[in-house]
Amino acid sequence: MSFDDPARVKEQYASEANLRARQALWADADGTDAKCVLWDVLSSLRPLRVLEVGGGQGELAERMQTELGARVAFLDQSERMVELARGRGITEAHVGDAQDLPFPDASFDVVVAAWMLYHVPDVDRALAELARVLQPGGHLVAVTNSVRHIEELRDLFGVLMPGFERVFNAENGESQLRRHFTKVERTDAEVVATVEDRELLVRYRDSLSYETSPVPDDVPLPFRVHGRTTVFVATR
Repeated sequence: MSFDDPARVKEQYASEANLRARQALWADADGTDAKCVLWDVLSSLRPLRVLEVGGGQGELAERMQTELGARVAFLDQSERMVELARGRGITEAHVGDAQDLPFPDASFDVVVAAWMLYHVPDVDRALAELARVLQPGGHLVAVTNSVRHIEELRDLFGVLMPGFERVFNAENGESQLRRHFTKVERTDAEVVATVEDRELLVRYRDSLSYETSPVPDDVPLPFRVHGRTTVFVATR
């Protein structure tokens, strides 16, 4: 089953439980946090009208609305994620598809696609749509991981991120963005998570929707995992 398989993605995000199990791995990570880089970028852009696609539980959308004063639209294919976003006060939250956006041309000055384009079956079509709804001179902020992201877990589990080398990633993202945007800038971020509790690794494995090797009882602790992420800023 590939990383952008629609059935797998739907299953993964039917609730927030799997996402939270994976997020827990990074709770005390050291290094340059991509979420901090993302927030610094958004703060510098001073957005007025923002679309976030694939926004997950809605934390970022809420923060852009409350701290930046932006008018935020939110779109996710998961009904549960849309429900969570609405619960955070994002009233313009919709179930939808990044490959077919329900917004007029030039509707937004900033679009955010954070950790989601690698789940889209037709990335080129999605990027065309994201460019379409941006105003001239507007910015797409796209966040994705490297093919070397969490490589220690790949070694531990045997199978991880299947097909990730061919989806939208840190290594090929710039070339894909340049088909639709006039300028592309990137910032790379790396963190190291130090896992002291084997159960955290077990919960991470259990959150996946495909078979992997079990976590050994004698897995060496502390277990260190490198997170490698890129924040792209593409200008229309």
